[in-house]
Amino acid sequence: MVNTTFLSPNRSAPSQTPVVGRIHSLESCGTVDGPGIRFVIFTQGCPLRCLYCHNPDCQKLGEGNQISVDELIAEVQKYRSYMRFSGGGVTVTGGEPLMQPAFVREIFRRCKELGIHTALDTSGYVLLEAAKPVLDYVDLVLLDIKSYTRDTYRKVTSVSLEPTLNFANYLSEINKPMWVRFVLVPNLTDDPENVEGLAQFVSELKSVEKVEVLPFHKMGEYKWQQLGYEYQLKDTPEPTPEQVEAVMNIFRNYGLQVQ
Repeated sequence: MVNTTFLSPNRSAPSQTPVVGRIHSLESCGTVDGPGIRFVIFTQGCPLRCLYCHNPDCQKLGEGNQISVDELIAEVQKYRSYMRFSGGGVTVTGGEPLMQPAFVREIFRRCKELGIHTALDTSGYVLLEAAKPVLDYVDLVLLDIKSYTRDTYRKVTSVSLEPTLNFANYLSEINKPMWVRFVLVPNLTDDPENVEGLAQFVSELKSVEKVEVLPFHKMGEYKWQQLGYEYQLKDTPEPTPEQVEAVMNIFRNYGLQVQ
């Protein structure tokens, strides 16, 4: 679909093609992906293959549903009153949103025109130059740092840690507000060296507002089964409240606010 504006009979008519992208789904009243009530957009495509991924159906970029930014903004505006009164906004997550930087940038740009708070949920495993134009329209970054020791990070995600650390350092450099997220998985990410290393690294970043320690869960296991994938963590227990509190205390020991 093309929107065309005619200038005069004797001049060629410029056309503006809507920006489109691929999404997995939408959540109209999310409460766990940033402050307040959020309109959450789950984009399609992710370069990571996290062992505990609860949205494995988001991984392939060519799947999902194609949608224009115009259509998304029309949906977003239906919930502006909820966002306004709760201090919420729009969060783009995934998948990995920065696999579609032009699409996500335009979503955020349009949101900022409407005075809507914007949050980007990302692994940071991106080309920094592609991410920078998106960050111009982002109020808050939810940065998922899966682990800190290189071997553990690769085991969890199948990719290298360095791009995420570079991304985090850049956010600190430009003073972009961020919440760091860490998924606690018993017998995988809970090694004290791994947690201590991450806590020290995060404590040196200038713009971290808080750390969220997220207990591992198996709510996405059925999706792996439906897709015919092997779920390697089927025998892994969820962390106990005591284990979660111990890890939270490690981050607190480095002067970080923890949730």
